[in-house]
Amino acid sequence: MASTEKRKVIEARHLQKTFGDFTAVEDVSFELHGGECLGLLGPNGAGKTSTVRMVYGFSPMTSGSLHIFGKDMRAHWRDIKYGIGVCQQENNLDPDLTVLQNLEVFASYFDIPRKEAARHALELLEFMGLEHRVDSRVTELSGGMMRRVVIARALINRPELLILDEPTTGLDPQSRHQVWDRLELLRSQGLSILLTTHYMDEAARLCDRLIIIDRGKVLVEGPPSSLVKEHVGRDVVEVREPGRELRGLVMELGLRHEDLEHRMIIYGSEEDRLFDRFSSIYCGGNCLLRTATLEDVFLVLTGRELRE
Repeated sequence: MASTEKRKVIEARHLQKTFGDFTAVEDVSFELHGGECLGLLGPNGAGKTSTVRMVYGFSPMTSGSLHIFGKDMRAHWRDIKYGIGVCQQENNLDPDLTVLQNLEVFASYFDIPRKEAARHALELLEFMGLEHRVDSRVTELSGGMMRRVVIARALINRPELLILDEPTTGLDPQSRHQVWDRLELLRSQGLSILLTTHYMDEAARLCDRLIIIDRGKVLVEGPPSSLVKEHVGRDVVEVREPGRELRGLVMELGLRHEDLEHRMIIYGSEEDRLFDRFSSIYCGGNCLLRTATLEDVFLVLTGRELRE
């Protein structure tokens, strides 16, 4: 559906977005190359949605530079929008129209001829596994089906860049996996994807690279597996009600850890031999041995406190 040429689809430099006295995005720079899926992760209010809204031209940047498809967003935003497909957080489909009509009407915004729009809409609905619901009203669909319709609609203009803002929020596991399967196929066909999500398993599965942002700034960037290895290691030991002896050993060995009073989380690489050191002495029924995940990285870098 898109070119596999490895050129810069997005080149963002020092993006800033302010709303009055509030700075939503302070200093964000990144690149997205052709055929790549790049994930933006961060807590609520970190600046993810504000960043992607600048990328697809919904919200003008306060300062910085932004080039999409090699074109300056400030000067060529109309041309750029024709090459972007956007799946927003909300299911903003028209409830008075059928599934097929939602795509056909949206196609008219891109000046796509009616017959071509109808044909391509049917192809997209079949691709998303919705060929049996083309004449259904939106209100008759499940949440998972609605999300697949929104993604199909975002593809109606054959975009070179697909922007997904939390595409599977609120979906059950079956629906999430259906969406993931379709997105993986799109990526394999060369489509460039910019994704925001709160699901760490989604980010690890779909994204070639990740950027974690907080308070409007980039904290880290890299492939999911590299971020896990660099920031938390390979193995994790979680201990409930850790004793003084365990705390002393962790400090003596200089192991990366988080002491949460009634729970201690210890991170280690392969050479630290965490499981060997702790399983026999400290790990009875109050200890969990597991592999490090992207969620560990996220919590270590952005903290565990709730965000409003």
